[in-house]
Amino acid sequence: MDTAYFIETIIKIVVLLLVFSALAGFGTYFERKVLAFMQRRLGPMHVGPYGLLQIAADGIKLFTKEDIVPQNVVGPIFKIAPVITAATAFMAAAAIPFMPSFTIFGYEVHPIISDINVGILYILGVMAIGLYGPLLGGMASANKWSLISAARAASVFISYEVVSGLSLLAPIMMVGSLSLIDFNNYQTGGVGSWMIWSQPVAFILFLIAAFAETGRTPFHLIANDHEIIDGFGTEYSGMRWGLFFIGEYANMFFISFVIALIFLGGFGDGSVGGALALLGKVSFIFFFFLWTRAAWPDVRPDQLMWLCWKVLMPIAVINIVITGIVIMF
Repeated sequence: MDTAYFIETIIKIVVLLLVFSALAGFGTYFERKVLAFMQRRLGPMHVGPYGLLQIAADGIKLFTKEDIVPQNVVGPIFKIAPVITAATAFMAAAAIPFMPSFTIFGYEVHPIISDINVGILYILGVMAIGLYGPLLGGMASANKWSLISAARAASVFISYEVVSGLSLLAPIMMVGSLSLIDFNNYQTGGVGSWMIWSQPVAFILFLIAAFAETGRTPFHLIANDHEIIDGFGTEYSGMRWGLFFIGEYANMFFISFVIALIFLGGFGDGSVGGALALLGKVSFIFFFFLWTRAAWPDVRPDQLMWLCWKVLMPIAVINIVITGIVIMF
C-alpha cells in the first residue's frame, strides 16, 4: 500500500506540473483573444488555425532563446529568483483538491497531492514565500528600475497577504477546519449552502487580495507593463523570464480553484456533474481576471496601500467580529 501511495503521489505531481505548465501557455492565448475581442481586434490569427499554434511558437522561442546574464548582476541570486516564483506556485497546489475522488481499475484516486489538515494555511504560507522571486530578481539585477519594481512587489505582497489571511478567518470559523476538502463538504447542500451567501464580504475581500497577490490589473504594479520596462523582469530573457511567466499564470489557475472551493461550493457531492461544475467556476474566475485587465486601469502605489490598510483590513476585522458574534448566539 505504501508503494502504491508513493507511485500515485509521484504520478499526481508529474501530471500537475505538465498540465498546469501547458495551461499557462493556453492562458496567454485566451488572454490575448479576450483582450482582442474587448478591444475590437483579432488577436493571434496567423500561426495555425485561429492562431492556436502561437502557443507552440512562443514555447519554442522561450526554450531556444539565448539565456543572457547581464554584467554586474548578482549571478546566483539572479538565476534562482525565477525558479522560486515557479516552484512556489506549484508547491501551493499540493493541498488543492482539483476534482472529487474517482476509481480506476479498482483503485481509488484522490486528485489532491496531500490532504493536510492545515491546507489553507499551507497555501497562504507557500504563496507568501513566492514574494522572494520578484524581490530577489529585482534586487539582484543591475538596474535601478528593477529594484524599484522589487520594492513595489514586496509592499504589495506583504500588505495583501494580511487581507487574504484576515478575509479567510471568518469562513474558517464557520467550517471549523483548514482543509479545502472540509470546505467543499460544508457546502454540499446545493447552491444555497455556498459560502458566498453567508460570507459575501469575505468573498469580495479575498477576490481583491487575489488580484493583488497574482499581480493582475488593476494592481499590476509589480511588473508594470504600461511602463517602458518590464519591472523586476527587465534584465531576464529566455526561459528564466518564462519561469516568471509560468508562475504568474499557474498562480491565477490555483487561486481560482481556491476561490471556487472556499466560496462557490467546490465540486459539491463529488459527482461527475460536480466536477464539471468546478471546472466551470474556475474557468469563469480565470476569465474574470482577464475581463478586469481589459476593463480597469492600474491604480497608483499610494492608492493601493491606502485601499489595503485603511479600507480592506478594517472591513476584514469587522467581518471577523460580526461572524464571531453570530456564531456565539
